[in-house]
Amino acid sequence: MTTTNDEDTGNETGNESGNEGIGNEAGNDGTNAVRPAVRDVQAPLRALRHADSSVRLRAALAVGTEPDPRFVAPLVERCAVEPEFFVRDMLTWALTRHPQDLALPAVLDEVRSERVQARSQALHTLSKIGDRTAWPLLTPELLRDPDDEVARSAWRAAVVLVPPGEEPALAGVLASQLGRGGRDTQLSLSRALVDLGDAMVPAVRGAERAPDPEVRAHALATLRMLADPDTRFESAIEEAKRVVALDGAPQGG
Repeated sequence: MTTTNDEDTGNETGNESGNEGIGNEAGNDGTNAVRPAVRDVQAPLRALRHADSSVRLRAALAVGTEPDPRFVAPLVERCAVEPEFFVRDMLTWALTRHPQDLALPAVLDEVRSERVQARSQALHTLSKIGDRTAWPLLTPELLRDPDDEVARSAWRAAVVLVPPGEEPALAGVLASQLGRGGRDTQLSLSRALVDLGDAMVPAVRGAERAPDPEVRAHALATLRMLADPDTRFESAIEEAKRVVALDGAPQGG
């Protein structure tokens, strides 16, 4: 996932009316410290709900720059409903700036939410927090979540949080999802498997013998990406589909 560049987002200032209450991002001493206005909890929380996404982005940057325990719950809640990806990514960054003993339990609760975006963004945030105590939450059922966005976030979190020695078991669960979804979903799964390194090879080799040609092609493409990290997914999957088609073609003339 592409991470928002803090330097770029920090330049998105301006004179919108929604600026009130966020505070200037530079103090009198020329530092990037947010002015004490951010201590007015309600003002930045209102800004997080502003109609202008650039105002919401700067509000998330402000509360992450000056963390306050009172912001944790509203940040988590906003992650569940924020429509813009780059703002959600800044909300995640803001959560990682807060004390882990406060942020982590709140994020873990969201993984169990019935709201798809809440689960997906919570899993993304877990991958950024990087605390392996969250590993037990990444169950096989979650890694096979029927929603592609939730599953993709779970795969990325799993390869970050997997304890040493658990990689082959994780690879087995991930390999069961080969052939799933469209291009973006398959790319995410291949990247997650490649991140596991050689530990994923036995499980993916097994998928090469699957009856579904889509699964076999995805397995071949993933192994190709492991062998040659410079290989692009598009070229790997197209080549794999040709190989599978030829292998499955009737013999003789």
